[in-house]
Amino acid sequence: MNIIICGAGRVGSTIAKMLIEQNHSITMIDQSSDDIQKINETLDVKAIVGKATSPAILEKANTKDADMIIAVTRNDEINMLTCQIAFSLFQVPKKIARIRFQEYLDPKYAGLFNRENLPIDNIISPEIEIAKSIQRKLEAPGALDNVPFAENKIRLLEILINEKCSIHGINLNELTKKFPKLNAYILGVIRGDKFVVMKKTDQLKLNDKAYVVVNSSQMQETLSVFGHNEKISNKMLIIGGGNIGFNLAKNIEQSFESARVKIIEKDKSRAEYIANELNDTIVINGNGLDEEVLNEANIDEVETVLALTNDDEDNLMVSVIVEKFSKDKRTMALTNKPNYSLLQSSLKIDDLIDPRMSTVSSILKHVHKGTIENAYTILNGEYEVIEADIIESSELINRQLKDSNLPEEIRIGAILRDGKVIIPSHEVVSSTTFKNTPIAISSIMDEHLRHNSYRYLKQISQSQYRSVISMLCHSKGNQPTTILLHLRIEQLDCKDIG
Repeated sequence: MNIIICGAGRVGSTIAKMLIEQNHSITMIDQSSDDIQKINETLDVKAIVGKATSPAILEKANTKDADMIIAVTRNDEINMLTCQIAFSLFQVPKKIARIRFQEYLDPKYAGLFNRENLPIDNIISPEIEIAKSIQRKLEAPGALDNVPFAENKIRLLEILINEKCSIHGINLNELTKKFPKLNAYILGVIRGDKFVVMKKTDQLKLNDKAYVVVNSSQMQETLSVFGHNEKISNKMLIIGGGNIGFNLAKNIEQSFESARVKIIEKDKSRAEYIANELNDTIVINGNGLDEEVLNEANIDEVETVLALTNDDEDNLMVSVIVEKFSKDKRTMALTNKPNYSLLQSSLKIDDLIDPRMSTVSSILKHVHKGTIENAYTILNGEYEVIEADIIESSELINRQLKDSNLPEEIRIGAILRDGKVIIPSHEVVSSTTFKNTPIAISSIMDEHLRHNSYRYLKQISQSQYRSVISMLCHSKGNQPTTILLHLRIEQLDCKDIG
């Protein structure tokens, strides 16, 4: 596809990088010549300095031939107007805009965004998406992340392998024999700064971050086998009553019946506003870095502290201060600067929340809509978990996995058939057969190429993303069902594979 991205910040550049590697043609527009220069130096895109709302700039970007425009500048109004102009003057079929100002998203103004008014097809609210992401983490307290697929029937869990984990050091193909209640599939692990695709003879190691596919109804049982028996927190303290903190508190009120939530907000007028909007949440006007204010919030009784202010440094400091009160409290901190992840261990913060990746995942889901149903990115966008459709004409139908002709780097993690979740185990995966109504999760890693996979991977190098999708769910006009896959997003060098 020909895609125009307006905004060359962290979100825009990350999306561009991933879409380029999926063989899309990308044009980027930004007013900042410095940002555009960085893009030119690092990415193979057409980069233009200028206003995204300028018809002349959009014409220069060849918008009339664009399949999609993604507006992710720092200004909501520019994003909205860009989509309007792209539609009115250039008839761009699909328009995605990032909008932060919550009033625009109020349900009573829902009529604002339609073909007759503001023709935006998909609206991304980072604050809402981040709040949802944090809520999912709270629902599975032993997991670093908890991502729903297949209408919440399947979950992808990120789990830290620590000394309490009884299954590390055991070959994957022996796990179900020693732990018959373990109904999960381990796609791979982050080990150090790399993602490792797990083979049946591989073992989990301490400090691995494992990506595990499970039936949603068995999340707690799975976490327990991995040595995580943490309970869902009932007493939570949110530092920062901005859009993220406010939306999270509202979600908790709706989803956690027994939860008691308190918010500390520095700005008096904002504190008064959210206190009026929330029903069961206690709002305290004060500085979350002030120990007296923390004592007023009964920090001793709190089980989970979420530092969600607009200041990264404040969020990190809150987590450090909380450590003084109790070493057993779970701490989560919002950080926009990726380098701060290096401090997570030394500061003893349980979870660092990267708002960028929540936004990127949401946008990619809409970019691929029609081909896939859902998307989730891993390791700063280097990997992607996707939910896509398998239809009747797919070459995988009625084949056992061992005969499916998939590269060995692909991992099928789950199948949904007739409403039932099937988790293929590492030692019996070959007995599973695709039918015409599946949902699956798989992974493709292409850093270790083998001679017998070159023919297939050559196709991937030309259009990696789409060729894999084509193989799994090639459409001939039939109504699709769903598959999930996990892809390594890395362009191959055609010279290396002939």
